[in-house]
Amino acid sequence: MQIRLFNQTDWPGTWAVVEPVLRAGETYPLPPDISESEAYHAWVTVPVATFVALDSSNRILGSYYIKPNQPALGAHVCNCGYVVATEARGKGLGTALCRHSQQQAVALGFRSMQYNLVVATNTAAIRAWRGNGFTEVGVLPGAFRHPTHGYVDALVMYKQLPTPD
Repeated sequence: MQIRLFNQTDWPGTWAVVEPVLRAGETYPLPPDISESEAYHAWVTVPVATFVALDSSNRILGSYYIKPNQPALGAHVCNCGYVVATEARGKGLGTALCRHSQQQAVALGFRSMQYNLVVATNTAAIRAWRGNGFTEVGVLPGAFRHPTHGYVDALVMYKQLPTPD
């Protein structure tokens, strides 16, 4: 598997991975009926960088973006969003993307990483983020409207990153 910077020709394969996740409405607060152009804006245009994970046939199996969590005086803390294709789940790709994003965050000058809305029912992500050294710094009761479970809690997860020498 290779993780590399997104390029424009990657969008169709990235959209094929991102779209089902957004449509499911189980992990991202974006509207499930989001248009492709709005999703592109959120996943590619707004972030500082977007990356894709490719298999040996150059098929996109996952993607993540990295962006400042807040503007100006909070811009040293980054935020990331991750997706893994259904057929690639449970094989460590989310963990690999998280590790890669931490390396990129340090290279981009970020000092820490914060996930603002980790849906409590997303146990695979919570396990991966904990395994990558993130801790829960808060619980937002009923902060996410899950399509099946109704209002569920969301976690705020945080990790201090190593500073470059």
